[in-house]
Amino acid sequence: MPDFQERFGQLHTSGKDAGQYYFSNVRSGLIVGLLSIGTLIGALVGGPLADLVGRKYSITFWCVIFCVGNIVQIAATDKWYQVMLGRLVAGFGVGALSLLVPMYMAETGPRHIRGALISCYQLFITFGIFLAACINYACYEHQRYKAASWRIPMGVGFIWAVILGVGILAFPETPRYEYRKGKTEHAKQTMMNVYGAPANHYSIHVELEEIEQKLRAEQVQGSALQEWYRMLFAPKMAHRILLGMGLQMFQQLTGANYFFYYGTVIFKGTGIDNSFVTQMILNGINFGTTFYGLYIVEHYGRRRSLIVGSTWMFIMFLIFASVGHFSLDRDQPDRTESAATAMIVMAAFFIFGFATTWGPMIWTICGELYPSRYRAKGMALSTASNWLWNFLLAFFTPFITGAIDFRYGYVFAGCNILGGLIVYFFVMEGQGRTLEELDTMYLSNVLPWKSSKWVAPPPEEINRIRKEAGTHDAMDVEDGINQAPINGGNHAHKDSYETGSLHQEKTDNDEVMPAPRAPETVVHKETTE
Repeated sequence: MPDFQERFGQLHTSGKDAGQYYFSNVRSGLIVGLLSIGTLIGALVGGPLADLVGRKYSITFWCVIFCVGNIVQIAATDKWYQVMLGRLVAGFGVGALSLLVPMYMAETGPRHIRGALISCYQLFITFGIFLAACINYACYEHQRYKAASWRIPMGVGFIWAVILGVGILAFPETPRYEYRKGKTEHAKQTMMNVYGAPANHYSIHVELEEIEQKLRAEQVQGSALQEWYRMLFAPKMAHRILLGMGLQMFQQLTGANYFFYYGTVIFKGTGIDNSFVTQMILNGINFGTTFYGLYIVEHYGRRRSLIVGSTWMFIMFLIFASVGHFSLDRDQPDRTESAATAMIVMAAFFIFGFATTWGPMIWTICGELYPSRYRAKGMALSTASNWLWNFLLAFFTPFITGAIDFRYGYVFAGCNILGGLIVYFFVMEGQGRTLEELDTMYLSNVLPWKSSKWVAPPPEEINRIRKEAGTHDAMDVEDGINQAPINGGNHAHKDSYETGSLHQEKTDNDEVMPAPRAPETVVHKETTE
């Protein structure tokens, strides 16, 4: 926007561009990238705060912080560092919310739609990006030389912060958090509302029992520092923490933000007159195809979708980089219009692959990856990794593209292949699993490429696995949690779940409860760390 450049940019004093305003690589990198530093800090602080005051009240608090940062930016008149500091403060809120919102979804949503539900998080991110592109285009066309051209896009952010911050107060706290705080009846009522079923329904009975068993094994807790230590050295937790951080790193290294952050600059370099139009089209594709991603995540699974997505994005970036480097005339791009068109098409195909796989599904996997006791801290670290790499890419991209132009795409192509290999060798398939069941899979050393066919062992075998992992002392609290029904729960249910028999039972009020289907449903899936 010309007004933004004149207020916060630098003036060329010599050469063919004398008298024009521009942003140096350092200044543009700081303005774009400082948001990511704020998000990194917010993600790290947001987890412990959520453990202290709850998920939903934390969401409201960080929405307020975001609004404060937005006010600082909009109030700027001619100091570029005020915009930078405002983005830093707003980043605190964005980072914490990027952790807390998918956490709330993971801990509240029924398992049969949990993947699609968490993927909706990415869906609405893509909607926000698309809407921002449309608003930017409208402001560029109608308010190009006025302060409104950049203040309106910033001000729109208040709308969503207020909707989220106030709206979440009308929702219940997550049942897993309520259970940890001793509010068992509230937790049960929340699950009844979420499932739309009575308290004695099979799904509610089993999931509450799993939560209760797992949390009773977590009763012995020390200081906050001790909890961090225990998390890092608990069986298989270091592996999962590194995996979560690695997946978020590779989500950034897919190269999606190369287009989202610098798309207008990239396509301006191909000779397109109004690159805002191209950016709006690409963001529209990003938003529209994310709907398909909601279908994919629950029908084709996490692993297969991510591996196919990595391969697809690798091919698209390979073509994009090759055309940009070998075919496009950077000095006179009008002479190579077909090359510019091909690059836009490849970018669109790339975004299709990202929006349907790595965009939504990484947040789904990270929401499923950690046990309840360490979920807030684990997701804080993985989200912080996302924002750290977000900052690194945002800050260094102008320097790298200035040095190697479109060959930068080869770097992203290679990272996509590495990301696919990480998924193949280390990520468990979470389709149709409860969070507690996934926890057991990681403790049991299940081979990831065979995880979709894994059948949980009976409780005795689970005990043996945990004893070998060094967690049997915690499990044996109160005469063994395997024998502890929920709120006087029916032991007959426990017996039938363990045998996996395909029949129906009735509760005291004769309501039919469907028995589990073998081998998809597993009994007494609890985890202790």
